[in-house]
Amino acid sequence: MSWRVANACAERKFGSATRKQIIMFLADKASDDGSGIWCSKGTIQRHTELGETTVKRTIRDFLKEGILVETGARGCKNGFTVVYRIDLARIEALELTAEPDIETGAIVDPVQTGPGTGATVAGVPGPPRPPNHPKTIHKPLTRERVAGEEEVAEKILAAYPPDRLRRRAECLGRIKEILDAGTEVEDLSQAVKAYATESAGFTRSKVCFSDNWFKSGRWRTYVEDIARGREETKAKESEMLAGLANWVTEKHPLCRHITPSQIDALLAAELVTQAQIQAAGLGS
Repeated sequence: MSWRVANACAERKFGSATRKQIIMFLADKASDDGSGIWCSKGTIQRHTELGETTVKRTIRDFLKEGILVETGARGCKNGFTVVYRIDLARIEALELTAEPDIETGAIVDPVQTGPGTGATVAGVPGPPRPPNHPKTIHKPLTRERVAGEEEVAEKILAAYPPDRLRRRAECLGRIKEILDAGTEVEDLSQAVKAYATESAGFTRSKVCFSDNWFKSGRWRTYVEDIARGREETKAKESEMLAGLANWVTEKHPLCRHITPSQIDALLAAELVTQAQIQAAGLGS
């Protein structure tokens, strides 16, 4: 489960309660970059208690709108299941659910802005702010967490070509915002290194200074390429495991070439059973 993806989806409007329910279920299955969603439409139907036609239509609509992307297929006991990725850039472009802050000015009988703090039965004052207040920070920053974020941001920025660094404090702030929005630390670090390598021979007039690079979102293309490469690798691994599973179920002679780590992967993916492994002559 990725709370980053779930939060991003929860804060956006999807047009209907049905669409929101399905995207939230998918977000619960995603990695932090939105990828790795492996669940059949039947699974979605059972858990959301929606109709089969409704689920299929909604998934089809999400694919057309670019909210979902098919990244491959993974073998299962019934054949294969499509692997999806939630496009976080597309999610971020959707309308927010939060109401805008509107200053309405004073009124004759002003409304109290906070909850009452009158005494309870036990004589204990009420809380100054309810736990679900929109401005409540559910995961307060600690000194250790702030220090850790500063260190991570510094390491990422250190990979940027030093002759193109500009407005260091602003860059560090941008990096923290990008990470808070759900981008993985390793992905952003690799994106900075990839740009540094790609632009190594550029003249000063053709380079992008660090503040503009982070502010304009030029990092996003590199992060997406990294995620795409990871998804392609996962798809190839899934395809390979599906082939190995066929060898096992058919007791193919090539089974003898399957390594112990591949056997563990097959069992973890539930593509074969321990009994099938032993029947193929691979059991210990």
